[in-house]
Amino acid sequence: MFCSYGWYFTFVQGFVYLVLIYLQGFTIKQKVNPWKTYVKLSAVLMGSHGLTKGSLAYLNYPAQIMFKSTKVLPVMIMGAFIPGLRRKYPVHEYISAVLLVVGLILFTLADANTSPNFSVIGVLMILGALVMDSFLGNLQEAIFTMNPDTTQMEMLFCSTLIGLPFLLPPMILTGELFKAWNSCAEHPYVYGVLVFEAMATFIGQVSVLSLIAIFGAATTAMVIMPRLALCFQRAIVLERHLFHVVYFFALADNNSTKGCDFVVVVLNFYEASY
Repeated sequence: MFCSYGWYFTFVQGFVYLVLIYLQGFTIKQKVNPWKTYVKLSAVLMGSHGLTKGSLAYLNYPAQIMFKSTKVLPVMIMGAFIPGLRRKYPVHEYISAVLLVVGLILFTLADANTSPNFSVIGVLMILGALVMDSFLGNLQEAIFTMNPDTTQMEMLFCSTLIGLPFLLPPMILTGELFKAWNSCAEHPYVYGVLVFEAMATFIGQVSVLSLIAIFGAATTAMVIMPRLALCFQRAIVLERHLFHVVYFFALADNNSTKGCDFVVVVLNFYEASY
């Protein structure tokens, strides 16, 4: 299955990112941080992307998005340990983050009974991606904080360029490199899809980096949560995903601080029923 080639797809899209950054006019001469600044960031960035894409072989898309939407809690916790940040948050913000995890548990219990693509392996992979995400946003914020002259293009360029070699060991050890290469050679249109996706996610990456530079990692993780509603809308209307009543409670809990998102999901589900 193509969706199991998470490392290879991330590898291909990394080169697309580099081309897009070059077209934006960024050059190495504009870099203000030493290369070593981006080593840790590059490792967790590629790990997060590779595990997230690979998990789609074992989880459906709504389940994956629900897991990823809970990353605000590990981001908040890890922010207290990252050198240069040492962030502490009010108690009510931690309570809101915990409610996200409760919503995740409700959704997981429902999805395990209704989805043909629910697997323990997929859960472990997406949990690994969440661990990577907990470092990712905070490391990005720390770099922006320690050197305010850092640009979004520099961070994306350096983390991608240094991160690409990190993808080779898992691709070679699992044999994914050769399997994915042969599969994509038989279906070359896949590369077109990857380029299109990379162009779309490139805009998202730059936008997220801008938010992190201005508001911080935890606030950014909370702000991007409304995408959950749109993803569920697509899953219900387009993919005809089997809906479970527990999803309503999970969504309501996960969007306790974003009530309008829950209303959007309910209304769209109502419209899809007629």
